[in-house]
Amino acid sequence: MKIISHGIIDGTIEDKYGKHGEHFNENGVPTYSLPFEILDAPEGTKSFALLLEDKDAFPISGGFSWIHWVAANITKTKIDENESQTTNDFVQGVNSWISMQGGNQSKELSSYYGGMAPPNDPHTYELHIYALDCMLDLENGFMMHEMFRQMEGHILEQATLKGNYRH
Repeated sequence: MKIISHGIIDGTIEDKYGKHGEHFNENGVPTYSLPFEILDAPEGTKSFALLLEDKDAFPISGGFSWIHWVAANITKTKIDENESQTTNDFVQGVNSWISMQGGNQSKELSSYYGGMAPPNDPHTYELHIYALDCMLDLENGFMMHEMFRQMEGHILEQATLKGNYRH
């Protein structure tokens, strides 16, 4: 399985998918989600789940990876840009903008893509895609750990796509 994105050029995530873009929610959080496509999914795949994280946030977040997007029950292999804001084809969990470090944004606003906003240096972002042999019993606003608990024993394959976003 492989992930590609026309929003990542030569390892660099385009400005429009983060703080240098033009789409923000009422709290100033970037909302224009990164597009991607899944190639060569394993036989038996019933759905996909995703996690977009920033491990480079660890030193400045108070000791944890920053979760920018978490979603499950994706039944197609191509997600268009900004689809996080427009879809009802899959469920989305809360991102790290709900945390104290993220300004305690509401669960409603945090249950979407919350884009890149590195405060100190360029950061590397990792889009993890999981091919699953089932659908998960989750609703919008779920917590990431709930998704991982339900995925246990159901992951057929996983792939990661990395990209850098400028400060």
